[in-house]
Amino acid sequence: MGEEALYLALTIEGMFLEMGHGLAYRFDPLTVCSYGVDVSDIVDLRSESGRNAVRVSLGDLGCAWALDIAEGREPPSWAIGAKLRRAGAAGLLVQSFARGTRPDRHHNLVLWKWGSDLPHRVTVHDPASRLPRDRSSWK
Repeated sequence: MGEEALYLALTIEGMFLEMGHGLAYRFDPLTVCSYGVDVSDIVDLRSESGRNAVRVSLGDLGCAWALDIAEGREPPSWAIGAKLRRAGAAGLLVQSFARGTRPDRHHNLVLWKWGSDLPHRVTVHDPASRLPRDRSSWK
């Protein structure tokens, strides 16, 4: 708990499904951005072989994490993240488990290590400089 992560959907459709929290056509106001990502040390858990390579189960990835937290348990998906971080991973690729997503189509990139330099470079695509340059405009 308390670990920072950059959570990115790989498709715009997947982003809206993730942000909708399973409620069709209803989500909080948001700013949508595209990113350039050049990050090493990513663990790909989208396939059975990828999950088997690091001994991760699909059930643990898709756990009911909010219920686990409400009932005072560490979600299995958090334990997976901790294990992969300890092994040196910068992040993971995983199917989305949001309501309405398809495992063959909707995937997410979750990063624990990112910044402006290689091997963990992530840059926001903002050619017209429309995004704020500091936190003064954010609540």
